[in-house]
Amino acid sequence: MSKTEENSRTGGDLSADHSPVAEVKTAVAGFMNDFKGFQSEMSNRLQQQEEKMTMYERKNITPARHILATSAEIEAPHKKAFNAYLRSGDDDGLRGLELEGKALSTAVAGDGGYLVDPQTAETIKSTLSSTASIRAIANVVGVEAVSFDVLIDHTDVGHGWATETASVSETSTPVIDRISIPLHELSALPKASQRLLDDSAFDVETWLAGRIADKFARAEAAAFVGGDGIDKPTGFLTHTTVDDASWAWGSLGYIPTGVAGDFAGPDEIIDLVYALGAEYRANGTFVMNSKTAGTVRKMKDVDGRFLWSDGLAAGEPARLLGYRVLIAEDMPDIATDAMAIAFGDFNAGYTVAERPDLRVLRDPFSAKPHVLFYATKRVGGDVSDFAAIKLLKFGIS
Repeated sequence: MSKTEENSRTGGDLSADHSPVAEVKTAVAGFMNDFKGFQSEMSNRLQQQEEKMTMYERKNITPARHILATSAEIEAPHKKAFNAYLRSGDDDGLRGLELEGKALSTAVAGDGGYLVDPQTAETIKSTLSSTASIRAIANVVGVEAVSFDVLIDHTDVGHGWATETASVSETSTPVIDRISIPLHELSALPKASQRLLDDSAFDVETWLAGRIADKFARAEAAAFVGGDGIDKPTGFLTHTTVDDASWAWGSLGYIPTGVAGDFAGPDEIIDLVYALGAEYRANGTFVMNSKTAGTVRKMKDVDGRFLWSDGLAAGEPARLLGYRVLIAEDMPDIATDAMAIAFGDFNAGYTVAERPDLRVLRDPFSAKPHVLFYATKRVGGDVSDFAAIKLLKFGIS
């Protein structure tokens, strides 16, 4: 054997611990250990995520309704929080809500009351609008203050004819009047037993909306007609009334029937219509109660035609001499010197001012075992144009 061959066999370190095969095995073993650790960590994370999802589903799943209910509705977070407050007084959900600054969804700070959620408040609004009230034909404005001022220019600029050489004299200047309509607090205090509130088949919000709407609608309708202005709106019938022949701003003009407590004929209704200025008459509406409407409905002209006509199309209101008729039960009955019929452009003549928010305060202590719901809303109303409304007086003069 040559010397070169001996060096090649004995000079290199080819032991088993440093062979390429051993290094590969070591690397694979390390990779497998790392992979098993990664797999274990991912399994733990997936298990934690699954537990969180399970807890979330348990918290948000809608409980089954009573058999009387047709379906189980999925409630919005604000609705669930408000429902929990009504049922048990738990306000944690309401405090944690992020409320948007919308008209019927703003929080009331510091007094323990909360606004009705937008869906409930919208129900109340639609009920009020459909009620037979002056609100249906008046000018309704939303305000964010304690009162609403109406500026009225009810005079005219003076004028005169001038010649080429004559001097021009000073003419009168129009006068602007300010009518301030303060807002008053309208309240309702319905109640229900705690057992009834705990019944899952009972729709708390619909019940509350219906009760408040009924109370507010009746109170408003009466105040807009005959309110004295003391802690309530000023009704248009409470203003000073004078014979239309001597009418002046600040009072309402009337047309007498010539007979105490009755009609002398249909002519007085025609006189009432044309006592109103032409600029208002185009948007005129009659206002009377059902008893008066029953009497007027039977009246005929000289040719035997009824003055009253029902609309032929669906949704078309009844017409008297071609003008709309609003049946407002708070108008007085026909009696001696009663102002039982009004005619005018109420959109120009009467203004309703209101705050857009409605507050509900839950009181479970004052009437145990019942729970009281104290609801408040601020509203005002008054005549804003004395020339836009005329009255029919059932009297001799």
